[in-house]
Amino acid sequence: MYWKIKHQQIQLDRPLVMGIVNVTPDSFSEDGSLYMNPDRAADYARRLADEGAGILDIGGESTRPGAKPVTADQELARILPVLRKITPHIKQPISIDTTKAEVARVCLEEGAQIINDVSGLKVSGHAMANVVEHYEAGFVLMHRRGTPETMQAMTYYADVISEIIDELRLSIEFAEAMGIKRGQIVIDPGLGFAKEPEHNFQIIRELEKFQRLDCPVLIGASRKSFIGKVTGRNTGEREFGTAAMNAVALINGAHILRVHNVKAACDVLRVVHAIFDRTACVG
Repeated sequence: MYWKIKHQQIQLDRPLVMGIVNVTPDSFSEDGSLYMNPDRAADYARRLADEGAGILDIGGESTRPGAKPVTADQELARILPVLRKITPHIKQPISIDTTKAEVARVCLEEGAQIINDVSGLKVSGHAMANVVEHYEAGFVLMHRRGTPETMQAMTYYADVISEIIDELRLSIEFAEAMGIKRGQIVIDPGLGFAKEPEHNFQIIRELEKFQRLDCPVLIGASRKSFIGKVTGRNTGEREFGTAAMNAVALINGAHILRVHNVKAACDVLRVVHAIFDRTACVG
């Protein structure tokens, strides 16, 4: 399986790690405020690339439950200085975590290659689809109901897996109708977005069912509150729980792991690969 991004194809026969670079003052993981300085954020991004990230994902607007929206100008003011500092120095594709078409357009002009839309085109709509189609960008379509302010009041599902798959299928069909190729699309079931804790664990347990959508699957479990519900750990202490989620996700078919701790995720990937590939080099 591959992911078509502009004029290249990223092979996903072996999963990739996507490193998170938050440049927000109110990220749920409490890391965003650490990197509001562009130089510090750029250094951090380069470090994640050195640690093994296959993709870097830069976000300038918090999507945590209850987060207030920001303007496109505010978002660009946070993202662009970092993007401009890292594009000349890293070879990894850069993803922009945004639901705004104008932010996507400007960042793609500045060298980003992927748009990560947590609204699954439900908020960004035709404008975002047109931008992605025009730039032939890679596109992550995530499942979410509502907005960060309303989504946790929209967690009722009669059949959580079937309904998420059906809603993602509608997003894919809309994207394709707007000219985006199936090969450009990666799907994200949206752990923690309009989901109760038990829904998130069920998604990982039944992740193979998402293969019926014929798109690579991205999983973003890193440090999320449902891991804290099980472990009793605070946000910064959830790396072991995150590693467990990522290992099972890989076994059940995940192609991309979106994480804060790239080094740990790469270790998980290597160990899972060694277990299931007898030709893997161990030692």
